[in-house]
Order: sequence, then structure tokens, then C-alpha cells
Amino acid sequence: MIELKQLIQMMEKKDKLVFYDYLESYRPIDLAECVEQMSRTQQLTFMERIPVLLAAEVLEHVEPLLQYQILIHLQEKTTALVLNEMSGDVVVDMMLAIHRNQAARMLNLLPDDYREKLQMLMSFPEETAGSLATVDYIAARSMWTVEQTLKHIRKVGRDAEITAYIYVIGAKGELLGVASLKSIILAEPHVQLWEIIVEAVSVPAMMEQEEAADVLSRYDWVALPVVDTQNRLIGVITVDDLIDVMQEEATEDIQKLGGSQPLENSYFKTSVFQLYKKRIVWLLILFVAEAYTGNVLRHYEDTLSEVITLAFFIPLLIGTGGNTGTQTVSTLVRALAMGEVRFRDLYKVIRKEMAAGIMTGISIAIIAYARAWILGVEYDVGLVVGITALAIVLWASLVAAVLPLILHKLKADPAVVSGPFITTLVDGTGLIIYFTVARIVLSL
Repeated sequence: MIELKQLIQMMEKKDKLVFYDYLESYRPIDLAECVEQMSRTQQLTFMERIPVLLAAEVLEHVEPLLQYQILIHLQEKTTALVLNEMSGDVVVDMMLAIHRNQAARMLNLLPDDYREKLQMLMSFPEETAGSLATVDYIAARSMWTVEQTLKHIRKVGRDAEITAYIYVIGAKGELLGVASLKSIILAEPHVQLWEIIVEAVSVPAMMEQEEAADVLSRYDWVALPVVDTQNRLIGVITVDDLIDVMQEEATEDIQKLGGSQPLENSYFKTSVFQLYKKRIVWLLILFVAEAYTGNVLRHYEDTLSEVITLAFFIPLLIGTGGNTGTQTVSTLVRALAMGEVRFRDLYKVIRKEMAAGIMTGISIAIIAYARAWILGVEYDVGLVVGITALAIVLWASLVAAVLPLILHKLKADPAVVSGPFITTLVDGTGLIIYFTVARIVLSL
């Protein structure tokens, strides 16, 4: 781990070579964490003293607003050099995070052709493949020979974010295919690219980023070309960007499953008030929904007064139902996110979950009856508890299997069917099942 105090001390030394040798021991992301803790004066001094390429790599690991705040206070020449070295998708994210006048001022520091490409990427909506794309890739013509292509790679490869693939385009910029760097190196110098290219798996610019991540995962590429409606190559999404998308989506789903709105920032960068705002709405909704549980108990007050031992098992039974529903929902929400399950699979899902529910329910019913027997309650009350346990597990499995698929079909986020929501629903309905079984078995 790098120590901030030591880094600042090394930075203030006059000998740049000693400072550079010290920096080589650390990765840009480690240096970025230190930059975030520095004062503004220290940040600017650090950026001015380190090589431009390293400055760009460090800035890529800090928040967009901090990127701008540092760049705008650097010398204009330094800012232009650093911007040119930063990944196109990172620059786009920064431009979209600041005021359009500020973005225009920054973009004017870039070459005209590069600026136009970035402005095109900025036109795509957030959370689409186009918004994630970078223009830092290597493209070549299909009629080029391997020798010509290698010369081109040596010329422009330093500025490319990915060199593993060479994207072969036509006269109008249309994507014709892709050639791996390995296949180019191994081919004879006179061979033309069209002879060694393979079909490129591309995604449209307007595709949702989560779907693009699924495509990349399915085909095991390390980069994914992004095309417009005319199949013209507009950029490339690299695997590291899509891993970030997968992580963000998984984090969002987990937070929703917990009955909370997802956080925009990391936990420690989220204020206490923001945590309150994210949680209170769902908690109030669930609190009001839980109120009907009390109404159910009041409705069956006479049944409880006749067989008071029934009250002993209420927490056990409704807790079992909630836990069963939460397990099922968690499994299906993830399966939906991965594309493993679709609405047309509704019958198959119900059949599968009910089969699992029967086996789980019978096991829990036996244990519930044994628990009642240990407590010394009457035989028929134990029978009520066992039958109810089976029925509640089956009911919770059915509800939790159906709701996510229906919401997904309605274009709603299935993660909204959170554990607390299922628990709340099963609590009330589970009590109705319990007392209905009790009335039938005990002839109340």
C-alpha cells in the first residue's frame, strides 16, 4: 500500500528521476486513491510533475468531476496533452458530468477529428452500448496486406486502448470483420486482411449496456465493436468497461432485493441523509403493507382465544414462508438477469419451483410437527402446524416464482420484487392459510 505522506515527500524532491523511480513501484489506481486525498494544490503539483501518460492513467481512476476540477486548473498545454492520452470513453463520461459550456471548452483543446468522434459518443443515451464505447481502437482496410497493417499498428497502436483486435472496415466505414493480432503476426507479409478476417460479433449503439455485457460474456471476447444503423463502426467497448457494468447491475439488484433504492455512489461516499432517502420510501410502503397482518389476526381473534397454543407457532410459520419466497426470488431475479429464464418459461418455472416446494415443504412440515410434539401440544394442533408449514412453503414458492416473470414481461425491474416485499405478502396470506387449516382440522 502506498502512503500518502511518503508520496508527497517524494513529490516535493527536486530530483525527478528519483521521483519517477519511486512511482514505478505503484499502479495508477493506487496513485489515484492518494490523489483523491490530496489538497487541490498538491493534486496540481502531482499532475504537473508526473509524465503525461501516467497523469492520464491516474485520472482515469478518479470521479469525473474531480477529473475536470484538476484538468481545468492545469496549464492549458498540459490539459490538452493529458486529455489526448485519456481513453475516449472516460473523456466522454467526464464531459457528460459537467456543464455543457465547460465541456465545450475542454473539447476545443482536442484535435478536430477526435473531438467530432467524442461528440458523437456523447449523443447516445446513458446506459447504452454507444455511451460506453471508446474511439481508441485500430481499424484497417480489407485490401491492406499484413505488412501494411503491421506498419499501421506500429504507428497508431500506442494511442489505442486495445490492440488485440484489428477491425477491418470498408470504404464507407462499415464493419466487415475482425482480425486478431495473433493471426496477423502469424500470416505471411503479402497476405491481405480479407483473407484472414472472421465475422465480428457487434452490437448496435442503442442496445442497453446490460445486454451488451451479456453478448460479450457469451462469446468470450475482450472487446466488442459498436455499430450504427448502417453497420458503420463507431467505437469499441472493452471488457473492463463491461465488467464494471456487470458489477454495477449486480450491486443494484442486490440493493433492490434488500428493499432499498440503489446507491449512486459507494457506501462511504453516500451521506447519512442519502441513505435515509434511499431506504425510507420502501420501509414506509412495507410498514403500511404489514398493517394488514394485524387485521388478519384481529379477524381470527375468536379462533386464537379458543386454541391459544396456535399463537406459539405464528412467528415460525410466517418466517418460513418469507424465507422460502426470498430464496426463490433471489434465484429467479439472477436467472432473468443472465437471460437463462424468460416469460415463455413461466409454466416450466412454476412446475420446477412447485416440485422443489413440495420436497422442501414436506421436510419442514415433519420438523414443524416434531417441534409441536416437543412442546407438548395436542396431536391435532401439531397436525395443523405441519399441514400449514407445507401449504405456506408451496404458496410462497408459487408467488415468488410468478411475480418476477410477470414484472419482467411488463418491462419492470424484477429486482423490485424484493425479499421484504415477498415477506410482507406471505406474512398476511400465511396467517389466513394457518387459521383456515386450524378451523378445518380443529372444527372451530
